[in-house]
Amino acid sequence: MSAAHGGYYLPDPTKWPTITSMGLFLLALGFILQIHHLAPGPWLMAAGAIIIVLMLYAWFGQVATESEAGRYDAQVDTSFRMGMGWFIFSEVMFFAAFFGALFYTRVLSVPWLAGEEMLWPGFEATWPTAGPQGAAYIGPDAHEVAPGQFSSIGAFGVPLLNTILLLASSVTVTIAHWALKKNQRAKLNFWLFVSVVLGFAFLYFQVGEYMEAYNHLGLTLGSGVYGATFFMLTGFHGLHVTIGAITLTVILVRCLRGHFKPDEHFGFEGAAWYWHFVDTVWVGLFIFVYIL
Repeated sequence: MSAAHGGYYLPDPTKWPTITSMGLFLLALGFILQIHHLAPGPWLMAAGAIIIVLMLYAWFGQVATESEAGRYDAQVDTSFRMGMGWFIFSEVMFFAAFFGALFYTRVLSVPWLAGEEMLWPGFEATWPTAGPQGAAYIGPDAHEVAPGQFSSIGAFGVPLLNTILLLASSVTVTIAHWALKKNQRAKLNFWLFVSVVLGFAFLYFQVGEYMEAYNHLGLTLGSGVYGATFFMLTGFHGLHVTIGAITLTVILVRCLRGHFKPDEHFGFEGAAWYWHFVDTVWVGLFIFVYIL
């Protein structure tokens, strides 16, 4: 049970943080054993992942139940907004580190290596590059890649399509938000469903792009500094899109159940903030990773 104190809702002590810690421990331990090729690794990772998924379902379900019961007042709503704002700020810093690494590599590191003629004779400061002793770059979308070569993914194919999908999904999420404010439930459900479809469509094409890179372009995590920065940036962004798409799906289910009111719906707003954030990051990726 829970209690109110001074007008601010205070939940009773809960078991979910402890269960979360157990799941994360098993997931991390399983990963460590897996990279050392020890048999229990995959099973421990699976057990940890299952515990975390069940925890998320139960814990967030409890929060949703409390919210729909009217236990969260304006002060609690403000604390949620502040928490979500700081979380997104931390995510901005997370991606800023990766963009900073890309900037350092392209603007400082590669030109410096090219200037060391005694160490790396003949190495030119071009981008993309796998480094002085890496595979040779032969241009974008080159499907005839020989051993010791790699190609990049052109900006105006799948990446452009994915850009359109994500920007369109930001528009549809905004339309759904307006519909919620006007209590237009059918319009809300439709446009939120469209947003979810667009999000998973992005992931579908992103997976296809990765398969193309590995199977036909010679572009892998082992393709020197370009391959590392490309897959780290796009991979972590893809992870965030996956989380965002799942979150929007949960919000859609809640909307179909009649949750959220026109003037009280931070759960929806928090998911929308996060979705707009991942869309904005993708625009940066499209410009600095694919075009420039």
